[in-house]
Amino acid sequence: MSAEYVIADPVIAGLAARAASTTPGVVRLEPDLRGLVTAWTRAARQRWKGLEPAPVDGVRVHTADGRVTVRIDLVTAGADQAAAVGRAVQRSVTRFVAEQTGLVVDEVSVSIMDIEPADR
Repeated sequence: MSAEYVIADPVIAGLAARAASTTPGVVRLEPDLRGLVTAWTRAARQRWKGLEPAPVDGVRVHTADGRVTVRIDLVTAGADQAAAVGRAVQRSVTRFVAEQTGLVVDEVSVSIMDIEPADR
């Protein structure tokens, strides 16, 4: 008999958030309105259970038919090229999720919500 392990979407989202937020050029993850509502609901549910929720603001994960899709909304630094930061986030998230879970991420979609001026 072999065991089957299921890794929940919030776990994948936490890993993706960590990978994205530590990528050079990323100032912060920035959830859209839908992401804010989802995060508040999830955090309230976990706190009610006595758990400390992992920060996943700005990250949405969808798994279906063995495919993992990650969507990330973030703010970049004005000193960095936004497209280069987006590609670096895609590589970082794909690699980190695979290292930590063994899952293959099929798609990482990055939306640049804002670019902070370099003089801030």
